Amino acid sequence: MNNMEQTLSIIKPDAVERHLENEIKDVFKNKGFSIIKEKKIQLEKEEAEKFYKVHETKPFYNDLCNYLSSGPIVVMVLEKENGVIANRELMGATNPADADEGTIRKKYGISIDKNSVHGSDSVENARIEIDFFFKD
Repeated sequence: MNNMEQTLSIIKPDAVERHLENEIKDVFKNKGFSIIKEKKIQLEKEEAEKFYKVHETKPFYNDLCNYLSSGPIVVMVLEKENGVIANRELMGATNPADADEGTIRKKYGISIDKNSVHGSDSVENARIEIDFFFKD
């Protein structure tokens, strides 16, 4: 049974700043993901606030929004069988220190905040997040 799913991936400012976009894209491609759409953008703080609205009540919300809008990011639509879970497994734990060997955050993440990548956490949120960046 073919269960192709699209998910949103963001290469965050810390990774873009270190010129890791192509390296990280290669990790996805080598793991069987197709990059359907991609663009490099710089978010305004207000846009980051809208994107992270689900975290509005959390203590880290403001820092998260400041960080995501602090420099260019690369947003991508990835596609693969069971893409949402596959992407989360490939990214690794939010805190790079806890992430498994071979995951993107273990390899490139600097800290729990600067963990290099974002990925949708569910099929429903993937749809919402993809629409946020790629409204045709």
